Amino acid sequence: MKTKICKVTVGCTIACSGVHAHAQSSVTLYGLVDAGFTFTNNQRGEKAYQATASNYAGSRWGIQGAEDIGGGRKVLFKLENGFNPENGALAQGGRLFGRSAWVGISDPSYGSVTFGRQYNSVQDFLPYLQANGVGTLSGYGNAIYDTDAINNTYRSQNSVKYTSPTIGGLTGSALYGFSNAAGGFASNRTWSVGADYVNGPLRLDAAYALLDNPGSSLGGAIGSDNYFSLASSIISNVKRNRVAGGGAAYTFGTATLGLLYTNSTFDLQTGGSLHFGNYEVNLKYMLTPAVQLGLGYMYTTQRSTSATATNAHYHQIGAGTNYFLSKRTDVYLNAFYQRASGANAWIEQDAAPSSNNHQIVGVAGIRHRF
Repeated sequence: MKTKICKVTVGCTIACSGVHAHAQSSVTLYGLVDAGFTFTNNQRGEKAYQATASNYAGSRWGIQGAEDIGGGRKVLFKLENGFNPENGALAQGGRLFGRSAWVGISDPSYGSVTFGRQYNSVQDFLPYLQANGVGTLSGYGNAIYDTDAINNTYRSQNSVKYTSPTIGGLTGSALYGFSNAAGGFASNRTWSVGADYVNGPLRLDAAYALLDNPGSSLGGAIGSDNYFSLASSIISNVKRNRVAGGGAAYTFGTATLGLLYTNSTFDLQTGGSLHFGNYEVNLKYMLTPAVQLGLGYMYTTQRSTSATATNAHYHQIGAGTNYFLSKRTDVYLNAFYQRASGANAWIEQDAAPSSNNHQIVGVAGIRHRF
């Protein structure tokens, strides 16, 4: 019997003796480390001075690759780990590859199909329109409780995702996540659709996602350790979750203006529902090639037919700057103010709510990509 010996070289050719064709393959190791310091004027009535991680972007390391199998078609994969650089702990419930874990195939004419733990269409497209998504403000600039999940409160497991080729600036996607429960096909499943259009300085995005019984099991489409809870929001015991959103961004020279609206409904197992509308406008401006300025304003409405929550609304403003020490490293400084009516203030990503209706957060840190 002939022995086949394979040699894998990162970024080069995979050459296997006994194989007639030589497929071009590449594997890339990459990552990002983000850590800093956060001050909060009121966490349950006390000032807080805290070392914080992943303020701008989730700290991660990952491996991604592609193999050319001919005719422009490729086999793709991505494995991405999340971690906390302040203590070295795994993120995303302790998963080894909690941010992403998928494999699939792409074709230049028909698009790509991927299988695994992935982001849905809302998370794929709408971040480009928000203050945090365009890279000007940290995660504290997201909507309260991350009700639209653009801050990636959850990922979709057991999922298959189709992404179309880009035609005339238009790209579409659809995802379905299976419950994997025998006799419970409709329990803890999810699906989403979205589209993105880019034409020069103009960008338009829209997306919709539906989750049935999310977080009701560990192994379903939305893991029970990977969804909303009372530890970080007023949302729990969700029977059905619907998210829709859309908006636009336009670049004027070195400035980009973004507009985004998202609408989220949580039908509760205990009866009633919570409904959130988020209206955001933001501006990114490159003062110099090394200095970026950002400003964002968000208005959130909260309507409740549940006994566990009240009607409320929130105003939030954030401002910040990044100084790029190099193409891969920047330092940042952000400040946020939120004022609530009918509820306690709680800036997204902060460790605890305020004891009253307003909260101030300041954050500084460094971010390095490799």
